[in-house]
Amino acid sequence: MSINDSNKKWYVIDATDVVLGRLASKVALMLKGKHKPQYQPHTDEGDYIIVINAKKIKVTGNKISDKIYHKHTGYIGNMKSTPLGKMLAKKPDFVIMNAVKGMLPKNPLGRSMIKKLKIYENEKHSHGAQKPITLEV
Repeated sequence: MSINDSNKKWYVIDATDVVLGRLASKVALMLKGKHKPQYQPHTDEGDYIIVINAKKIKVTGNKISDKIYHKHTGYIGNMKSTPLGKMLAKKPDFVIMNAVKGMLPKNPLGRSMIKKLKIYENEKHSHGAQKPITLEV
C-alpha cells in the first residue's frame, strides 16, 4: 500500500459483448491514471479495476482462429501454441490480462499497475466492501 491509496477508487466493468481491444485500452488508461488531472507518467495514480463476465468478451475478424498464444516450456522443441478460441474457453482471464499488460509500461511501475486489475469469469466478485462504481466501456 502506498501513501496515495486513499484517493484510489474501485471501478467494475462488465465485459459482456465488449470488443477485447477496446476494453483493454480503457482498462489500461484507468490503471495508469491518465483520466485524472494530477497524472504524472512516473507515478502510479491509477485506480483499481474489476472486470466481470470475462467469458463473454467479443473479438472481431478471424482472431478466434488466427490469433495464437505461444508458450515455451524451456525444453528443446517444446513450444506450445494455443489459438484464441481455446484460450477463451479455458482461461478468459489470461486473454484480458495479456492484452492489458501489453499496453502498460514494461518496467516495475507497469508490474505494480497490473496488480490493481482483478478479472472474474462470471459476475460474482469478492470486492463488494470497496463499493465499486460501475463503468461503461
